[in-house]
Amino acid sequence: MMTRLGRAPWPLLVVALALLVPAVGSRFYTFLANDVLIWALFATSLNLLVGYTGLVSFGHAAYFGIGAYTTGILMKKLAVPFVLAFPAAGIFAGLAALVFGFFCVRLTRIYFAMLTLAFAQIVWAICFKWNEVTGGEQGMPEIPYPALDWMDRLPWVGDLRTSDHFYLLTVLLVALCLWALRRIVGSPFGRILTTIRENPERAEFIGVNVRRYELIAFVVAGAFAGLAGGLFGIFNRGVFPDFAYWTKSSEVLIMTLLGGMGTFYGPPLGALALILLNQQIVSYTEYWPFVLGTILVVLLFVFPGGLAGAAGIVSRRLARALRA
Repeated sequence: MMTRLGRAPWPLLVVALALLVPAVGSRFYTFLANDVLIWALFATSLNLLVGYTGLVSFGHAAYFGIGAYTTGILMKKLAVPFVLAFPAAGIFAGLAALVFGFFCVRLTRIYFAMLTLAFAQIVWAICFKWNEVTGGEQGMPEIPYPALDWMDRLPWVGDLRTSDHFYLLTVLLVALCLWALRRIVGSPFGRILTTIRENPERAEFIGVNVRRYELIAFVVAGAFAGLAGGLFGIFNRGVFPDFAYWTKSSEVLIMTLLGGMGTFYGPPLGALALILLNQQIVSYTEYWPFVLGTILVVLLFVFPGGLAGAAGIVSRRLARALRA
């Protein structure tokens, strides 16, 4: 029985269930699911650095913000269609990651982390002050939805709202991005990153150019964070400087830790758990930061391997019990 469950196409089942949310849930649940999907992609992109390469970045929100502003400027100010503006978010974020990463990967551990934070603060300051391009402190509200008129001709889908159409598009794009990231971490390149995480000195000794691989991982992670930011700007119906602020980096880092670093499906679980906890606690008390922080500390102590690690332990114990 457990073997059959293990062989089930879980990713496809999750995508199918996500596509059904507008039909079976209220508008609020569709909004919540959209939020979870985008943050899941953002957290998974950070996990490529933290979980697979061993590089702790405190400034990953910089590329999230760059992607959001790229899509927002192209779609609102230049009337560029979404089909071009969305990949541009990943390209510009990846280019920024290439420039910043060139300097960051030369350092290690806490120095690397602090330099990523410094570059992120530079990006935030530019977004906050460059009024002519970014809108400055006021940001850029009213980012338009993509032109999705073709969905009106589809059965069942045509009766949904415009926001639901964008949600369905988000499901498909996030699923495609996660599939690409899954292929990357499962490739020989991904295995070299894991080797670097475990022992960079040994990897260097066997002929691996550690700095080059770390830079490539930095760029790939930044590009996918930019794609998540591009979706988030449209979902949020506006792009604002706080998208690139250090608090966004801390939120996505908490999601990665909570879900489980080094496990592919851990960060999406962490994103789901943190967003749901936040929604529930805010509705009950005004002291939600204190309550949320306490719950997170307890969870991280009880499940040091994250939620994905805990799920793995439960499934193995259940398998042993069924075999017995």
